[in-house]
Amino acid sequence: MSDFYFSGDLFSDLDRVQRQMSSLFGTAPSSIRSSRADAFPRLNIGSTDDSIQVVAFAPGVDPATLDVTVDKGTLTISGERRAEASAEGSRTYAKERFTGAFRRVIELPRTADADKVEARYENGLLTITVGKREASKPRAIAIQ
Repeated sequence: MSDFYFSGDLFSDLDRVQRQMSSLFGTAPSSIRSSRADAFPRLNIGSTDDSIQVVAFAPGVDPATLDVTVDKGTLTISGERRAEASAEGSRTYAKERFTGAFRRVIELPRTADADKVEARYENGLLTITVGKREASKPRAIAIQ
């Protein structure tokens, strides 16, 4: 007997089949580039000569529930997005917005300096700046 069956709701069936295929072929992420499609919050990661910059898109999250830690070369962002109260007597028939606890772990490059970390939350964006070690920064060499 096959594990695949169709209920009549095409979109939920396609979503379920995609999850089953992912579990069959093992989609364990090996880096930020291959993280789960439903990971929250979404991240942009970049760098400058002086720092590594992580931007987490976390609209609707109370900044008081956010926790940012750096330990042993990893940056961890965790928190919780609470469900909004629905109108009295209403019933939900579709829910596309993630609610609940979340946690993202990012491996930092060796050039990161764990003592130089700043975090700021504004307009739904959590911006984390991790400084780079002085020895890893580019420097000009004088030619004699």
